[in-house]
Amino acid sequence: MTDEPAEGLAEVLARRFLTTDDARPEKVARWHDRGRRTARENVADLVDDGSFVEYGRFVTAAQESRRPLADLVVEAPADGIIGGTATVAGRPCAVMSYDYLVMAGTQGMRGHRKTDRLIELVGRMGMPAVFFTEGGGGRPGDTDLPLVSALDVGSFALWGALTTPKIAVVSGRCFAGNAVLAGGADLRIATPDANLGMAGPAMIAGGGLGEFAPEEIGPVDDQAANGVLDVVVDDEAEAVAVVRRILGYLAGPSPAGAADDQDALRDHLPENDREGFDVRPVVEALADHGSVTWLRAGWAPELVTAIGRIEGIPVGVVANQSTHLAGALTADASAKAADFLELCERWRLPVLSLVDTPGFMVGPEAERTGLVRHASRMVAAGARLSTPLVGVVLRRGYGLGAQAMLGGSTHRPLLTVAWPGAHLGPMGLEGAVRLGLAKELAAMPEEEREAAVVEHTAALRQHAKALNAARVFEIDDVIDPAETRALVAATISRAGPPA
Repeated sequence: MTDEPAEGLAEVLARRFLTTDDARPEKVARWHDRGRRTARENVADLVDDGSFVEYGRFVTAAQESRRPLADLVVEAPADGIIGGTATVAGRPCAVMSYDYLVMAGTQGMRGHRKTDRLIELVGRMGMPAVFFTEGGGGRPGDTDLPLVSALDVGSFALWGALTTPKIAVVSGRCFAGNAVLAGGADLRIATPDANLGMAGPAMIAGGGLGEFAPEEIGPVDDQAANGVLDVVVDDEAEAVAVVRRILGYLAGPSPAGAADDQDALRDHLPENDREGFDVRPVVEALADHGSVTWLRAGWAPELVTAIGRIEGIPVGVVANQSTHLAGALTADASAKAADFLELCERWRLPVLSLVDTPGFMVGPEAERTGLVRHASRMVAAGARLSTPLVGVVLRRGYGLGAQAMLGGSTHRPLLTVAWPGAHLGPMGLEGAVRLGLAKELAAMPEEEREAAVVEHTAALRQHAKALNAARVFEIDDVIDPAETRALVAATISRAGPPA
């Protein structure tokens, strides 16, 4: 036996040390002074201790024709991208992260080869992938490889074609190729300091489009309001916590968690059914405590989307929000719903739809937004769901918008129920009266006209009651709101594998 390391091991261990944060204390200290964590710190926080199997740690930037190798070993460890496989809460996962402390997180040619290798392995191993995408896009300084356009790089096509769940985390500056990888993920989680854009300042200026500071390009406020970002968090630590929670949904059912007293749901809706109410507390009440993750909250607020657990079962939730446009489905809300339903289909998540809508937004202005295309896409996405769908009409289920919330028909979900005060109809009740009795109303004296509308609307309201819809079997049942959680969980848990 000897205490001397095996031949070559000392060199390997020395080179391995140079890839760690401990080898660059000054850079790390400056990064920490900005309130940031290093790429390796984020990866370590996400994965289970000791589980990370790293690929390509010894790769260096392809710049040996113009820089000494010793310099590249120290200044360009891992070619600026850390990646490998690990477990998160005991479940397999791939993790990749650009390293902003190496050439501003830019994408080197060898780094692209590493990324391609990892993405291909993710598909073969069938695991979800998490990508911390901060960085400045393609790197122009790699000189060791013969290049003209570099348009044959495979990373973007491989990432786009990957069918396992993909989650991107965006902090700081994320431009060009880095932004495309973030955009190609299923979900994007961002910190407030993130800037996300298809080009950074240099490319914008090079295109003759003006001079802009990085902070002016795709700030979080803009990208949350337009639907690019799914979740905005306070910092990288919270981003990692959200990633861990989302990966937990993918693991399937867990023991049922604690929940609110369900009897309180009986009194949640306002007495005046024309008064808007916040639907999010209903979602929180139905879900296990602490299990809900809201998605795209800043975009199309007339519709809310979330993932949570109901009696331990991971469930996607889509719900109309009557505090915005009375819950009418706009083009943006329809696109948001379609995207979400498609995500639930890819991730094999059951869907709970909470309906309270007057229907699709109508009129010339609405049509200028491409409503027909987006509304129809929403209907198609719901109709194509092979995962379980359960519909609950909370208050108003009117017209094509209500059908869209229910996969195209009240008989499309595995179970469609309504709360006692709900009403269903082909359109808003007062509008139906004014349209159906247009000639009669026009013939009346003006002072009698509105009274007639009120009288006929009240009569139609009786006809449109949920109990009446259940009597002719347009819906499956009218339930006590306190039963909702149990019925949803029972129906989903009894659904077999998709046909």
